[in-house]
Amino acid sequence: MSALLIVVATALPVAGAQVKPNPEWLSQKYSMFIHFGLYSQLGGVWNGKLVEEGYSEQIQSFAKIPKEDYMAVANGFNPIKWNADSVAALAKAAGMKSIVFTSKHHDGFCMYHSKYTDYNIVDATPFKRDVMKELADACHRYGIKFAVYFSLIDWNFPGNHITPHNADDVSPEHHSFNMKQVEEIMTGYGPISEIWFDMGSLTSEQSKELYDLVTRLQPGCMISGRLGNDRGDFSVMADNQIPDYKIGTPWQTAASFFSETWSYRSWQERGDIGLKIREKLSSLVKVVSRGGNYLLNIGPRGDGSVVEFERDALLEMGKWINRYAEAIYGTQANPLDHSPVWGDITSKGGNVYLFVEQMPENRVVEVDGLVGDVASATLMAGGNALPVEHSGQSVRVSIPKDVQPDNGFTLVKLAFNGGFRAVPGEIVDTDTLTVRNAIPTYAYSSMDYYSSFRSTVGYTWHFKSNEANIEPHIVYTAGNEGDVVRIVIDGDARNIVLNSGEKRPIAVGSVKWGVPRMMGPRWELFRSGKVEDGEERPMDGLEWGKPVEIPVGEKEAVYVKHTVTSDREQDILVKFGVADGFRILLNGETVSMRTFVGGLERKPEVLMLHLRKGDNELCVELYNRYGNSVEYLIDPTIPQEMRVLPLGTVELAPGGIHDCSFAPAAPANKNSDMGFRDIRIEL
Repeated sequence: MSALLIVVATALPVAGAQVKPNPEWLSQKYSMFIHFGLYSQLGGVWNGKLVEEGYSEQIQSFAKIPKEDYMAVANGFNPIKWNADSVAALAKAAGMKSIVFTSKHHDGFCMYHSKYTDYNIVDATPFKRDVMKELADACHRYGIKFAVYFSLIDWNFPGNHITPHNADDVSPEHHSFNMKQVEEIMTGYGPISEIWFDMGSLTSEQSKELYDLVTRLQPGCMISGRLGNDRGDFSVMADNQIPDYKIGTPWQTAASFFSETWSYRSWQERGDIGLKIREKLSSLVKVVSRGGNYLLNIGPRGDGSVVEFERDALLEMGKWINRYAEAIYGTQANPLDHSPVWGDITSKGGNVYLFVEQMPENRVVEVDGLVGDVASATLMAGGNALPVEHSGQSVRVSIPKDVQPDNGFTLVKLAFNGGFRAVPGEIVDTDTLTVRNAIPTYAYSSMDYYSSFRSTVGYTWHFKSNEANIEPHIVYTAGNEGDVVRIVIDGDARNIVLNSGEKRPIAVGSVKWGVPRMMGPRWELFRSGKVEDGEERPMDGLEWGKPVEIPVGEKEAVYVKHTVTSDREQDILVKFGVADGFRILLNGETVSMRTFVGGLERKPEVLMLHLRKGDNELCVELYNRYGNSVEYLIDPTIPQEMRVLPLGTVELAPGGIHDCSFAPAAPANKNSDMGFRDIRIEL
């Protein structure tokens, strides 16, 4: 009998501060972002010329403004029309639950009274007022959560230079300066609901130190994933990005009114306000229905006034949101595995909310996959009852022809007696659960701004069985030996150490490996799904299982290519050494893509490669973050065997459809890709 350690999970009380993720942050759904700083005074114009390249808040970089000339702008920065109470009141009327204010952007100019630099709005301008303190106090008066943006790069810090990519390293001296400024923000401006770190390329230790500092001073403060090294409490999508998939960890989309800029641009073409309102409401709905928070930005003028277009749009959006608040705030993501073609869905308690954006021609809105007793279907605008039919797992709601959309949407509330159950859309009709038939749980991994990608942090299956009990086995590779995983089958949760599994040989035919070639280096990480053709050169001195040192610069990737000739279609196991960033492509398709930061254990990967008959192209991408080289290790001569571990008897819940989930038991962080590409559960 194989050795097996099972730890049955129990809930333990947590002493002290509130456990993250902060439930108030998760339920707020909609917030205001404010880009306001020295750049606002320029409004996208330098020396009388429009600066059309890049975001206007980075005008110092894109217009190549000398440091002394840019600093002199502070002499005329006097935002006398700034009114913190009116800004907080606008956010409240717009339906926003918090405000994220730019304490310091990349130019290093502080919009608060920092004691660590005179380059701030109190000491360097004729205004002489701490606008961030005024806004923090106003938010408290209006019942709005206050939060801050903080740039991890600072073009004004001694010795720093402006670079076009903003993924700069942070020197020890600059990091110490950042730590001091973050500490003064966390201790001098009342409760901070979140801190929105941005840009830079921190070491893993720097990210951890900032995370620990914020959490120690304000335990409930949510920390953005742009802190880097997968250290944040919530992921931040790329600017204005809305994922077309559900994310299983806390996340946020930050959006600007205009994709060209975040800060005020005097010559911005704003267009039709009605279309803009619908655009932003549609984005809000999509984000909320996928389980995220929507952070919509405004850019005040240099005099402190809010642009009327943005103010009026927010007020109209607020009226719409107020009418349908029940379907937005405190809701859960779409309970189904898919989004319907006609729009989006949220849920709360025993209710399901339908955001119909594309009305079907027959005006019958169908929802497939809900089981329960439908009590009513009502039009949320006015509360009129709607004809509804419920048969099996399908609900059909008829919308009268005289019902007109409200800013592009028709909202319907489905109420269920005694709640409802979402029926899985994908049910496995086999006794083997694999990665290929799983429903992935996605997150968003971020080493830094330019090294972010969709990661996988868990798997879920819905499977058929009429048995009362099963005795499943878990099958894994030698690379996962010693890992601790959490498996939940019909509510039976077990933490399992993968050790001493019985060996199961894999039958392997003839495989021939050609001479390896190299490409690169290139300044990139996972920049495209496939590696483009480039100049290749032979790689000398490679021996199976022995590391080879490859010279490469910081933030550069090298590629090693192998031609693998197989006498048949078959699976083989190969051992790979890993780097800061690591990707395996076989015949142009990604097999594995991971980064090893944020406390993630760095150990070799053992991956199963599915070879086709004939020639196969294997490409290994190795990304180097710091230092001047990476190690390359590959070994196809390892024992061709999987490990099989029995899980003991599991009692299944009544009914023919059952649930199983798989994830690391104690991940180093919430957003790093977990690996386990070859895990199987045999029922």
